[in-house]
Amino acid sequence: MRNLNRRHFLVTGLAAGAAAGIPATAQAATHGRDLPANPFTLGVASGDPDPSGFVIWTRLALNPVAEDGMGGVPPRPYTVQYQIYADERARRVVRTGVVRAVPEWGHSVHAEISGLLPGREYWYRFKTGRHVSPIGRALTAPFPFQYGGALSMAFVSCAQFEHGYFTSYRRLAEEHPDLILHLGDYQYEYTKNTYVIPGGNVRHHDGPETETLADYRRRHAQYKADPDLQAAHAAAPWLVVWDDHELDNNWADEIPEKPEVPQPNFRRRREAAFRAYYENMPLRRTSIPRGIDMQLYRRVRWGRMATFHMLDTRQYRDDQGCGDGYRDCPASVDPARSITGAEQEAWLLDGFRQSRAQWDILGQQVFFAQRDNNAGPQKVTSQDAWDGYVASRRRITQGWMDAGVRNPVVLTGDVHAHWASDLKLDYDDPTGPTVGSELVATSISTGGDGKDSDPQTHPFLKINPHLKFYNNQRGYVLTKIERELMTADFKVVPQVQAPGSGVHTRATFVVEDRVPGVKQTYLRPVDPAARAAGQITIEDTVRLETERP
Repeated sequence: MRNLNRRHFLVTGLAAGAAAGIPATAQAATHGRDLPANPFTLGVASGDPDPSGFVIWTRLALNPVAEDGMGGVPPRPYTVQYQIYADERARRVVRTGVVRAVPEWGHSVHAEISGLLPGREYWYRFKTGRHVSPIGRALTAPFPFQYGGALSMAFVSCAQFEHGYFTSYRRLAEEHPDLILHLGDYQYEYTKNTYVIPGGNVRHHDGPETETLADYRRRHAQYKADPDLQAAHAAAPWLVVWDDHELDNNWADEIPEKPEVPQPNFRRRREAAFRAYYENMPLRRTSIPRGIDMQLYRRVRWGRMATFHMLDTRQYRDDQGCGDGYRDCPASVDPARSITGAEQEAWLLDGFRQSRAQWDILGQQVFFAQRDNNAGPQKVTSQDAWDGYVASRRRITQGWMDAGVRNPVVLTGDVHAHWASDLKLDYDDPTGPTVGSELVATSISTGGDGKDSDPQTHPFLKINPHLKFYNNQRGYVLTKIERELMTADFKVVPQVQAPGSGVHTRATFVVEDRVPGVKQTYLRPVDPAARAAGQITIEDTVRLETERP
């Protein structure tokens, strides 16, 4: 990402500010002059695009891991200017404005930009005093009734700072996607030497286990200071939702991981975690937390091509029925239990009924398809996933079927491995129709390097025929969404316990328009002489195959 100098920002920024009608006093304000160093140590980010704009984010911090959680910035407001550009070299300013970074919100900045053209690339940056931020790239969504071009969308999850370097974020930034979904476990709550991988962690968390607002601010800042994560944030707009580690492992509504251990301050901890999450994410003001509540589920439309239903499967769920692990649990089939809560479920089903999108995509946290780990008649499944809320899953699946959703696709994180699966209404009938598709992203770093394997040897794939792919390495999923096809490349970074690894595509799956379920694709060898003669193009070598050629 290109850094441009202070003089360029001042010349273009003040001229554009006058044109935009910003008051002269706001234009001249440089309250950051007393800051002894550049406070943009946590980078920049954008998120939640619509056809006329997006939100842009930064947070001022001189010492990101200062013990009080305030980043070493004096406890007073600072004026921060922003500029939006129509070109990467930042020569054509199209919007400028002034916002305040106040200590009550950790000196974070959330500027909601509007009035831009649909389906366009833009760039942005911030300034306070003499200090200028890095530049970031954002996009507006297409006009609501247009498809636009192919959408390059990536999704990621589970970045445990201690387990490995964030190389996957760096490689993702180099892909230049249009949109990035983060499906949870953006940061982890543990103190040093609590969650340790075989061979030992490669770096360490600062501070205690996160419980207070200062703790969560420090932890977010430690992650945000990572240059690979900053590169991914600056590369494209993000849609973010949390999972459990943004607060506490396997929490459920107001119930902590270990309810048998008295935690009288858990509600206060939840409030602190939510506040810090908002402060550190490119979210709109509709997500400003109110006490222990935060509106995170929301709908983002990418023209007619795709509607993203971003879900929250933590804040409203019933507690896990028989603990968090794999169990044969009678409570899992209780129709009264829900993983989304009644209000979010109704919102989602209504969204299905109203959708006119080519692709309806659920961005959510935990494994959706059934994963039975017992080859016998007894069903043993994870109670922390949708398997622990079978009736809830069935209602939502039936809901998209009843609504005639054209192409339902569920995107998932959490499980630290790549998966691809067909979705069923009734998983006990393997011959029943496939009614949707699920793509699961492995972790960015959680679990360390992992290892490659033959996916067909995994016992889950033998027990569950609707599960089609598994890989236990680190990485991300990069998709290309077109009107007739969604292509998903399962990207793998072979090593994260040392920095600088390359990336390759471990497998590619496609979902065809109006054909629910996933199919693996292979590159079919061709005669080089025929290609040289122009008889065969590179595109001709890609074939949809159900069996390896």
